[in-house]
Amino acid sequence: MAAKTGTRTSIRIVVAGDRGTGKSSLIAAAASESFPDNVPSVLPPTHLPADFYPDGVPLTIIDSSSSMDNKFKLYEELKRADAVLLTYACDQPMTLTRLTTYWLNELHQLGVKAPVILVGCKLDLRDEHRPTSMEDIVAPIMKQFREIETCIECSAATLLQVPEVFYYAQRAVLHPTAPLFDLERQSLKPRCKNALRRIFTLCDRDMDGALSDEELNEFQVKCFNAPLQPNEIVGVKRVVQENLSIGVNDHGLTLPGFLFLHALFIEKGRLETTWAVLRKFGYDDDLNLSGDYLPVPSKQAPDQSMELSNEALDFLRGVFQLLDTDNDGALRSIELEELFSTAPECPWDEPPYKDSAEKTTLGNLTLSGFLSQWALMTILDPPSSLANLIYIGYGGDPAKALRVTRRRLADRKKQKTERNVFQCFVFGPKKAGKSALLNTLIQRPFSKNYSSTTEDSYAMNMHESVQGGQKTLILREIPEDGVQKFLSNEECLAGCDVAVFVYDSSDEDSWNRSRELLVEIARKGEVSGFGVPCIVIAAKDDLDPTPLAVQDSVRVCQGLGIESPIPVSSKSGDSNNVFNKILSAAEHPHACIPETERGRNQKRYHKLFNRSLIFVSVGAAAGVVGLAAFRAYAARKNTSN
Repeated sequence: MAAKTGTRTSIRIVVAGDRGTGKSSLIAAAASESFPDNVPSVLPPTHLPADFYPDGVPLTIIDSSSSMDNKFKLYEELKRADAVLLTYACDQPMTLTRLTTYWLNELHQLGVKAPVILVGCKLDLRDEHRPTSMEDIVAPIMKQFREIETCIECSAATLLQVPEVFYYAQRAVLHPTAPLFDLERQSLKPRCKNALRRIFTLCDRDMDGALSDEELNEFQVKCFNAPLQPNEIVGVKRVVQENLSIGVNDHGLTLPGFLFLHALFIEKGRLETTWAVLRKFGYDDDLNLSGDYLPVPSKQAPDQSMELSNEALDFLRGVFQLLDTDNDGALRSIELEELFSTAPECPWDEPPYKDSAEKTTLGNLTLSGFLSQWALMTILDPPSSLANLIYIGYGGDPAKALRVTRRRLADRKKQKTERNVFQCFVFGPKKAGKSALLNTLIQRPFSKNYSSTTEDSYAMNMHESVQGGQKTLILREIPEDGVQKFLSNEECLAGCDVAVFVYDSSDEDSWNRSRELLVEIARKGEVSGFGVPCIVIAAKDDLDPTPLAVQDSVRVCQGLGIESPIPVSSKSGDSNNVFNKILSAAEHPHACIPETERGRNQKRYHKLFNRSLIFVSVGAAAGVVGLAAFRAYAARKNTSN
């Protein structure tokens, strides 16, 4: 049953519409299978049991009042609905018009995302002398309002099509059309195509681009627990070949033929067939892999991180080499599209991933950029990283694809780290050179055009570690205007390996603001317990430095116990080995952590307090020992007497 209906255990249907359109009579007739003589104006919640329809999911039907006094209650019910039935009276054309002028617009304004069924009630009262085609009337409405799943007319008085009304509502929830099929274009939607393409690839065991009779049977048994008979396989192929010549070849059913079959099922109203296939392979109602198929390990502390396992990295390197058909060490856009053709969409088309990794001068993604993108996605969105690994064909144990790192606090105590991916937060005032630093990391040419950063942005690349092996360095730029919001989270520094502070070395005000940020972050680290190594960068070293800023920056860094500022010029291409220095700071998590005067005083206080506790403990222990000795002496004296 789970393959057919997903994980739903009940469905809530709300019936709404103008007064007198037959809402309550429709519900009562469905529940009692008879036309009631006296129906209350609004029925209490009505329940149809699990065995009422073949899908085995119980329904709760909510009646509604059209009175303005109950408008708020209706709106709340509509927001909770799994499906909405909008009723009109077949003998009152104005009520149909009201669906487009009022009711459907109300659903839009409320943000209701549930599928909508239009229900024409009182079909027995329609004027037979004015024949109208329901399709002609409803087609323009359905074209305008895409949330409408279907339309049906019924009669509670004669029980005509009454059970079908709620059956269609149930189907709209369990087997919705919208995620699968574009009604206007009469074609499968891209996400549906990609999901079916992945399923086809998984079933094509010999990888010859077609499903043989044996593979088709294995697919059939997996999804429907019943094999196809030889004549049925012949019939399926015949239908496909008659409509699509490339749908079948000498090896069997091709991918175009497989997609055609599912489009045909949907056009014939057999959506449950395609949904059964999708759910058997782990897809949810949004055509993403459901959580049950994504065993993401959980972090026990906020200063832990998530990384790809060596097995997953080896898989990705192999995928890169396989896609890099021209052996130029980079992937073109078309090759990336091919990679994610079995995923719902390319996960890197939008921020924070877009334009955040190293590319060639032709705009192609290098291997370092490719692996860095995966590293960022694993840190920011582990479920998405694991899901996309599975989408593109990762065949290893999903539970072992990701690993949780040791706590940074433990790394600091051990004075070393086992991490392979480091996340560094970049702070600084506007026009200090933060974005230029990020661009330098990914080998992007310097640009004179300045644009203020308003949202967090990322850049990441791989670097050789002095300790051996390649490490991934992720720079996250925190806009100056976003610092206070960032600091409002008590655990804001838990995910940070190194804090980098950038200032314009030719602007004294820029240094003053950067100094304020440095002290603020240092204090936050002391208070929260998530102190991090800090590095100061004197950017725009190609310009004449401000002497006061140079002197004060050295003095402040020495006072905090961190290294002096590192001069850098993105414009002249002089990075002064800054990324290796950042990487070295990340690999030594106990060093370069700034100490403010307040922090030193607190540390001295804690030492004195702990020392006092030791003295008190020793004194108390001595007193206990003395008392015991006295009692022993007194006991011996009494015995001798």
